[in-house]
Amino acid sequence: MAAARQTLFRSLTRCALSQPRACIRFQTTATKASNELIKEQREKCFAELGIQPYPRYAAPAPEYPLVSHAHMHSRWGKSLDSGAKLTDAKLTVQGRLVSKREASKKLFFFDVEQDGQTVQVVASQVRYDGDSTQFQAVNRALMVGDIVRFSGFVGKTNTGEISVFATHRPELLAPCVRPIPLRSGLSDMEKRFRNRHLDLLVNPKAKRVLKMRAQALQYIRRFLDSREFIEAETPVLSPSVGGASARPFITKAMAFDETMLYMRVAPELYLKQLVIGGLDRVYEIGKQFRNEGIDADHNPEFTTCEFYMAFAALEDLMQMTEDLLRGMAETLTGSAAVSLPGDDADSAPINFGPSFRRIDVMQELRKHIPELPQTLNEGSLNELQSILAGRDIPVAHPHTVPRLLDRLVGFYIEPQCVQPTFLYGHPAIMSPLAKCADSEQTVSARFELFVNGKELVNAYEELNDPNQQRVKFQAQAMERDQGDDEVPLPDSAFCDALEAGLPPTAGWGMGVDRVIALLSGVTHLRETIAFPIMRPLAK
Repeated sequence: MAAARQTLFRSLTRCALSQPRACIRFQTTATKASNELIKEQREKCFAELGIQPYPRYAAPAPEYPLVSHAHMHSRWGKSLDSGAKLTDAKLTVQGRLVSKREASKKLFFFDVEQDGQTVQVVASQVRYDGDSTQFQAVNRALMVGDIVRFSGFVGKTNTGEISVFATHRPELLAPCVRPIPLRSGLSDMEKRFRNRHLDLLVNPKAKRVLKMRAQALQYIRRFLDSREFIEAETPVLSPSVGGASARPFITKAMAFDETMLYMRVAPELYLKQLVIGGLDRVYEIGKQFRNEGIDADHNPEFTTCEFYMAFAALEDLMQMTEDLLRGMAETLTGSAAVSLPGDDADSAPINFGPSFRRIDVMQELRKHIPELPQTLNEGSLNELQSILAGRDIPVAHPHTVPRLLDRLVGFYIEPQCVQPTFLYGHPAIMSPLAKCADSEQTVSARFELFVNGKELVNAYEELNDPNQQRVKFQAQAMERDQGDDEVPLPDSAFCDALEAGLPPTAGWGMGVDRVIALLSGVTHLRETIAFPIMRPLAK
C-alpha cells in the first residue's frame, strides 16, 4: 500500500508542469499527505488544467464509436501485423487505468481494463490533435485507478501488441483519489472482505467466482424453467418459523404493535402451500437466515434453491439431481470432473459424470455399530448416548435422538462421501416433514447428497397426511422441551392447509453457495458471497 501511495505522490508532483505553483505546494506536504490531501491536490490539478473530474456521462462522438475491449481483441488481435496502423478504424475505449508508463515527455503508454479485458493505449504528441502545450500535463494528470476514456484508431505496436493510438485529449470520467494496491496486491482475509471493492479490483479470482455464481444461478433457472417449473417468492419475514431446525433471527414489526417476526430459515412450508393451491411445480432461489456460527461451510446468511414437484417420487429427484449438477459442472467448468481446491488439489477430481454412489444410512451405520437399536424413536435416547460415550464420540448438548443420530452419520458415513454420494434410508425420526418409505413408519423417503464430505442437497417425499404431520410436530415440541431451541414450534396453520389436500409431492433443496464453492475451487463460503458478514470492528 505504501509503495502505491508513493507512486501516486510522485506522479502528482509531476502533474501540470505548466502550473508549477500547485506542484510545489504538493511537494512541500507530500510526506504528510492523507487521503484527503491527495484528493485536494488532485482537484487543484484538475482545475488548473480545465478537467471536470466528475462529468455527466455522454456517448463519444459518432465518428469514434465505443468498442468493447473484447471486441477489439477478437476483431483485430490476430488479423493485424506488428507495426500495422488502421487510421480509418476509429474508435473509443473506456475503463479503469491499471498501468501507466511514461516513455518520454511526448509518449505515454496506458493499460485500460474493462470487464476483465485490458487494452493498451498509446498517447503520442505526434498524433495529438489538441493543445500540444498541455499534452504532457494532461497525460501526467491521469493516475492509476482513474476511470478514463480514449479515442483514436486501431493498430499494433512494433512488438505486436494490439493498441488504441490516441488522437484526442483523454477524458477523465471519474478519478481515483484513494490508493488501490494494484501492484502490491491484497491477500489479508480481513482486509479483503472488509474492502470488497478493492479485493475485486486487485484479485481476478474473486471477480471470477462472483461471475461463476451468476452463471450458476442462471443455469439453475434455465434447468427448472425448461421443466415447466414456476419461480415463486415467499416471505422473508413471518410471524412463524419452520421448514428446518435452526435458530432464527428475530425482529419486531412497528406496524403491528411490535409483533415479533422471524427471518426465514427455509421457504419449505410456504412453497408446499403453493402446490396445494394448484401450482404443481414451483421453485425459489433466495436467502435464508440462521442465527448460528460462521465457518468455511456455514454462513448466517446463505442462498438456497428449493423446488417442489407434484406427482413425483424420490427416484425422480435423484435423476434430476444428477442431471442438474452434471450439466452445471460441464457448463461452468467445461468438464464433469472438477478439481478440488487447496490441500486436496492432488486428490482425484470430483466426477459428476457417472451415476452417483448410493449408501443406505441404517445399513451402513449397523456395519460400524452392531448394537444400534432396531427401532429408533424418542425412547432410544439413553441407548444412543451410551453408544456415543462408549466410542468416545463427542457431541454437543442438547442431546436429542435426531441430533445423536446425525452425529453418528457425520462420524461414520459422511467422510466416505468424497465422490457424489446419495445417503438414503434415514430413520424416520430424523425427518419430521418427510413421508415414510416403509409400512412400519421407521424409515423416511429421503436422501441427502454429499460431495467432498459436505452436504449439498436434501430431498424427500413430502408428508401430506395432516394427522401424521401434527403428531410429528408434537414430537418436535418434546425436543424443544429437552432443550433444543433450534427445533421450530408446531405450525398449526400449515397442518390446516394440508387438510385441503397436498398431492403426492417430492421436495428438494440445495445449498447454492456450497455448490459454487466446489465448482469455482475455493475453500470458504465467503468467497462465493459478494459481501459476506464480518464481525463488527471494536470501537
